[in-house]
Amino acid sequence: MSDITDISLQEAQSLEERAQFVRLETIRLIEIAKVGHYSSVFSCAEIFSALYYDVMSISDDPKWPLRDRFLMGKGHAAVGLFPVLADLGYFPKDWLDSYTRLGSPLGDHPDMRKVPGVDFSSGSIGHALSNGVGIAMGGRMQEQNFDVFVMLGDGEMQEGQVWEAAISAANHKLSNVIAIVDRNGYQLDGKVDDIMAIEPLDEKWRAFGWEVHEVDGHDIVALTSILRRVKADKMREKPCCIIAKTVKGKGIDYMETEPGWHLGYLSPEDSEKARQTILNTRISGDPQ
Repeated sequence: MSDITDISLQEAQSLEERAQFVRLETIRLIEIAKVGHYSSVFSCAEIFSALYYDVMSISDDPKWPLRDRFLMGKGHAAVGLFPVLADLGYFPKDWLDSYTRLGSPLGDHPDMRKVPGVDFSSGSIGHALSNGVGIAMGGRMQEQNFDVFVMLGDGEMQEGQVWEAAISAANHKLSNVIAIVDRNGYQLDGKVDDIMAIEPLDEKWRAFGWEVHEVDGHDIVALTSILRRVKADKMREKPCCIIAKTVKGKGIDYMETEPGWHLGYLSPEDSEKARQTILNTRISGDPQ
């Protein structure tokens, strides 16, 4: 008998293709904007894929009240989220061609007032988990059963509001709140732990009353499996934090080793080389 967390080869390949789609579309959209956050998207591409194409309960109607919610603390990675939302039918795909242009609803950060499917207008780091807690409590008051996924950057762990929200979620036993920390090791100014060390991160979340799991954030099989398991666990009384160990700029070797690619621009020639590298590189792990 198969387990709900078992990932078939076909499912794994499909999810991996969607993660590479996120990377390729990120390159294309940043060519329009002439500057953007390649490496921040590349570290969480598998997270986008696993959530939107497998784990979350969603439809093409962003107003469906029982759909799962997704909030992004690291809002500068929105350039990787927009192609997913368009692909799922939340808004016309031709919107992508106007990314960051005057009058476009798609900016460098997501705007929930303009972009269908965006649950939180992130930009200023540190507020997403608080809003996720509020959404979960609102759902409870209205007796609506949905999960709230919140993706946070590891540099965001330095923000006090994150920990206030963590205490609140545990205090109210918001077991439908699932935080995912994109632990890629870098923030704007350099290595996270050189600027303000955050380890032991798993112990901190547990001390704040959360269930904690760690996973390779680029292993689509392991990542999807743990997300499925957490979503299916209806006996848990605590909120859950998944620490996804990732590599900033994953898939492009020089972005993986140069923190300056937090914000940058590839020339047309380099963009094409990056595309070919992504198309010829297999990122994730094999099904068990």
